[in-house]
Amino acid sequence: MKKIIIAGGGTGGHIFPALAIANEFKRRDPSVEILFVGANGKMEMEKIPQAGYKIIGIDIAGFNRSSLLKNLTLPFKLVNSFMQVKKIFKSFQPDIAIGVGGYSTFPVLKYAQKLGIPTFIHESNSFAGKSNMMLGKDATKIFVAWENMDRFFPKEKIIVSGNPVRKNIVSSNITKEEALRSFGLEESKRTILVVGGSLGARSINNAMETHMLDINTLNIQLIWQTGKVNSERYISKGRAFSNNVWVGEFIQDMDKAYAAADIVISRAGAMSVSELCVAGKPVVFVPYPFAAEDHQSVNAEYLVKKDAAILVKDEDAQMHLFSTATDLLFDDSKRAAFAQNISKLAVTNASEVIVDDILKIKA
Repeated sequence: MKKIIIAGGGTGGHIFPALAIANEFKRRDPSVEILFVGANGKMEMEKIPQAGYKIIGIDIAGFNRSSLLKNLTLPFKLVNSFMQVKKIFKSFQPDIAIGVGGYSTFPVLKYAQKLGIPTFIHESNSFAGKSNMMLGKDATKIFVAWENMDRFFPKEKIIVSGNPVRKNIVSSNITKEEALRSFGLEESKRTILVVGGSLGARSINNAMETHMLDINTLNIQLIWQTGKVNSERYISKGRAFSNNVWVGEFIQDMDKAYAAADIVISRAGAMSVSELCVAGKPVVFVPYPFAAEDHQSVNAEYLVKKDAAILVKDEDAQMHLFSTATDLLFDDSKRAAFAQNISKLAVTNASEVIVDDILKIKA
């Protein structure tokens, strides 16, 4: 096995597992060639090259639920994407194809299946995406992070691997003091980390924006990843309180952010949950309410039942998020219990499990 195509992206929840899998292949055999295929205009076109891998973009989009008129061109885009994928396969000639979710996964894996090339799916969420479900019946193996995924995929093809977490988070040995200094913050103050996802979370960001003065009053600190949407507004607001607040659109070194934090405020996407379990951080989840089948609430409730997290509904964030988070921040015994309980749910070897099983198939 010398040539591997990895397709998918759109969000960090798809991109980071893809990179973890690629890095594991490279760790075992530095000579292996890995080519990523993404959707033009999406964040993978920036993040994958930053990680040192080549990516080719194709012109593909998903179904637009808010404007049916915009879907009129979807069949043409799909046909065009298959033509682009055909050229990529003819040039690269992959031995296997791996899909991690996102627009580009469907045409790449579907074409690989047409050619008889082994295909592998990684489904990070507790509710499978439609493209992955359509691809599942002809996939070689399907790697999942949750139990009971035979609702969506053939049971005999499923391997429960967990979600691949970035190695710098799994193997982090940075101290809290070093991490805080890297954000220009003080070592003596309690610190909240806010991560609404790579695109941002309006309810979380609006709640934090409202309470900037309270950050100063309580003599606490904030590391605030705003995400892309409305980032200029939030960054401008946060920088007015720069003595107590680090604010930016994206945090490159999440291992440092987790190390610096006493508690975390986060959406409850699959990768966020997986990383927080590995980091062992007390967390207040604000699930995205429009996720398919409300799967983010399902993710968060699983940890709440394990006494490992708190859930604040998106609709309640403006009124209750900040007070809930600060109550946890100043409750040392509760934070310690949450940290202990969430750590028990950590999976640190998912990328190794995935690569092991792929190599068994090819052997």
